[in-house]
Amino acid sequence: MIKYLVLVMLLFQTILSSAQVKTAKNINYAGNAEEKNTLNIYYKNDSVKNKPVLIFIHGGSWSSGKKETYWWLGRNFARKGIVTVIINYPLAPNAEYQKMANDCALAVKWVKENVSDYSASQEKIFVMGHSAGAHLGELINADPKYFQHAGIKNLIKGMILNDPFGLDIYEYLTEAEKDNYYYDFLRTFTDKPAVWKLASPLDYVNNIKNPHLLFYGSKTYDAIKIQTPRLYEKLKANNIPVEIKEVKGKSHVPMISQMIFGGNNLYKDIVAFIKKTSS
Repeated sequence: MIKYLVLVMLLFQTILSSAQVKTAKNINYAGNAEEKNTLNIYYKNDSVKNKPVLIFIHGGSWSSGKKETYWWLGRNFARKGIVTVIINYPLAPNAEYQKMANDCALAVKWVKENVSDYSASQEKIFVMGHSAGAHLGELINADPKYFQHAGIKNLIKGMILNDPFGLDIYEYLTEAEKDNYYYDFLRTFTDKPAVWKLASPLDYVNNIKNPHLLFYGSKTYDAIKIQTPRLYEKLKANNIPVEIKEVKGKSHVPMISQMIFGGNNLYKDIVAFIKKTSS
């Protein structure tokens, strides 16, 4: 009976907190009518001002995925007091990585110019990505040409990379098995090794100035298990605040799908990182 009452109370609290979360959907951030350039915003309907903002860039091998899939991420973070923006961006084969990155930078620009409408602060903008989305997030953070193209300075307060794929896409495409994934990735990065170098965030690591929180799964792809700690070591050597966490027992997709549950430990780490970095 006691267990039943506890479950009922937890369900009631979940419903109550969900009711406080508002959603603004399908806002275009690029001044066009394209669905690929839209975003959804999740925010708590309360009196708190100057909340931090988290922009999430989804994964999907640069060729699949959409913002609607991650509604639970938006609601979970919003309930924790973080205004959350989940974006679409153009995908392969209709776009290569530079177009994707340019549009992600435009999304950050839109957030900067409009977050005050959602009781959030443009001084507290964080970017989080999973897999290919983490690659794009770190690319626009590390290579200054993308924000230059958008006409703004890099204003990202901190980066959260969840099982980032492609931090050194040159190394991966040079050494990887020539399987279906390999040929799929060529649609995004062409077959030119010089382009692969330009697309590798690790080649721009000396430009990075903001704090980082890095996650990778103990059962994820080898390239991620090699390159994520390498980014950590390079940032640490440059005296950039950085934390890294290996998540035991998780492979690539479960590294993000585990966050369907609002009590997942990654939320605790991310919220603590955002609060610490925002103060």
